[in-house]
Amino acid sequence: MSTPKKQIKLGAFLSSSGHHLASWRHPNAQADGGLNLNHFKRLAQTAERGKFDMIFFADGVSVRDRGQGTEVLSRNGKLVHFEPLTLLSALSVVTERIGLTATVSTTYNEPYHLARKFASLDYLSGGRAGWNLVTSATESEALNFNREQHMEHTLRYERAREFVDVVTKLWDSWEDNAFLQDKESGIYFDPDKLHVPNHKGEHFAVRGPLNVARPIQGYPVIIQAGSSEDGKNLAAQTAEVIFTAQQTLEEAQAFYTDVKGRLAQYGRSPEHLKIMPGVFPVIGRTEQEAKDKFEQIQELIDPVVGLNLLGGMIGGFDLSAYPLDGPLPELPETNGGKSRQKLLTDLARRENLTIRQLYLSIAGARGHRQILGTPEQIADQLEDWFIHGGADGFNIMPPWLPGGLDEFVDLVIPELQRRGLFRTEYEGWTLREHLELPRPVNQFSQTQVNSQTVAVASV
Repeated sequence: MSTPKKQIKLGAFLSSSGHHLASWRHPNAQADGGLNLNHFKRLAQTAERGKFDMIFFADGVSVRDRGQGTEVLSRNGKLVHFEPLTLLSALSVVTERIGLTATVSTTYNEPYHLARKFASLDYLSGGRAGWNLVTSATESEALNFNREQHMEHTLRYERAREFVDVVTKLWDSWEDNAFLQDKESGIYFDPDKLHVPNHKGEHFAVRGPLNVARPIQGYPVIIQAGSSEDGKNLAAQTAEVIFTAQQTLEEAQAFYTDVKGRLAQYGRSPEHLKIMPGVFPVIGRTEQEAKDKFEQIQELIDPVVGLNLLGGMIGGFDLSAYPLDGPLPELPETNGGKSRQKLLTDLARRENLTIRQLYLSIAGARGHRQILGTPEQIADQLEDWFIHGGADGFNIMPPWLPGGLDEFVDLVIPELQRRGLFRTEYEGWTLREHLELPRPVNQFSQTQVNSQTVAVASV
């Protein structure tokens, strides 16, 4: 019997009017997309038509003004948008199979709230929820939560590790078959299958139990996006999917090998972590048409907005005092996103880019991989990274919406399917089934406790 061919995993990374910095100005983009439910409904259904594993919404809990003033801020699009779990709850009733995932920060939330919301989404969607675990990266978020400055990087990750511990304990408050709902006996749940976490740690004291039953998937799929040392260690310990950014196959292979190699120390299998770099595709019937499309949207970039984007992505530094056509200055270490600062600094040094050239180079993909070409050329490059150990799949970042997603679904997906690299139909119903991830065992169940006891006794 032949072994089924390994297939690519795909996420549709949706961002109101699209991922390009000037996407909202594109003539065919939905400029009001951030607060337009019909727009997101269409996008989710298009991604499901394309058999994507999941849709994904990033999030932050501030308007990222970085103190530049309202005149500069007014030139930025995509400033306002739905809170993502509220949006995903709405989309759960207009989709059937596609996974529903979003960013929620461990720095500016409490474990009980998060555990409850994601458990609810998992039930509303029939087992399709996923949580992108981040620690937040901007000072502007701190100012909205009674802090004068952002929590120090290492401390944020220490807090995040304990946060995940508390959340999984809350999801395991009830065993899967705890609720008898026996009308005749009057017994609603089996008392032996309720487990009160009573967590007391360095950062959190949470009694529990959760007032939602154990999620359909056991746990919603846990995603992580950090690529710093702290981020990679947290991902190896807790994540089931990693969203990451690399520019070359060599960089992707090194990251892939590094993170997968850390799993054994946590008793985990490499197959139980899917690494999905971001990809920004610009698709044309010819390579020249793709280049023309890209140049069209590049011309819409306001230099003030480009400089502001770059300053934020290299750690929140003000670059306005430096000449646009001069080199990127030496930067102090950031307390924000360390991996993205390193990626962009390395890119500027490697390609000898000026500040203007650097912000132009990241205006679309923000440090993720950018591909311009025909559907066949796009598929070629995805296949190359996939078969040569650079990725298990990709998080697709359409340049503008809805057109960029329509083109990928209508042109690239059929090419991947023709090559046997992507599904033609969904085979499961839950996000875990799509991603081929195991359902977690309840850490408090007697079966689990007994198996651990046996394992210890046999050592």
